[in-house]
Amino acid sequence: MSSSGAETLGKDTPEETWKSVLSAEEYHVLRQKGTERPGTGEYNKLYPEDGVFACRGCGQPLYTAETKFNSGCGWPAFYDFIPGSVDTHVDTSMGMRRVEITCSNCGGHLGHVFEGEGFPTPTDQRHCVNSVSIKYIPGGPK
Repeated sequence: MSSSGAETLGKDTPEETWKSVLSAEEYHVLRQKGTERPGTGEYNKLYPEDGVFACRGCGQPLYTAETKFNSGCGWPAFYDFIPGSVDTHVDTSMGMRRVEITCSNCGGHLGHVFEGEGFPTPTDQRHCVNSVSIKYIPGGPK
């Protein structure tokens, strides 16, 4: 179900539909693999005690609030995702090897995952996520 609840959105949703339901910035990041400027996202410094962060495109829950941490990178950071909610893909678009993360339901671009940076988290991973790719839902999905 989309974040608006109006229709089911997924990997087979036509680009024309995405353009009609997402803002220009959301479309650029989620569908064209863009990136918001560091330090500008609405969830960069939000650390709620409960709830979930869902895909802004399709509404699928991706991360729990308890896995969000302050990495100082300028984007929301999570150390783990809800099982089955995130897919990973090798990304060499910037002349280096990175691992892209996307919503497993709609394929929307979330950001990148980094490992071995030494953060004191259970997974030693940092899912660096664009705020515009996610929507915070207090208490969890409705």
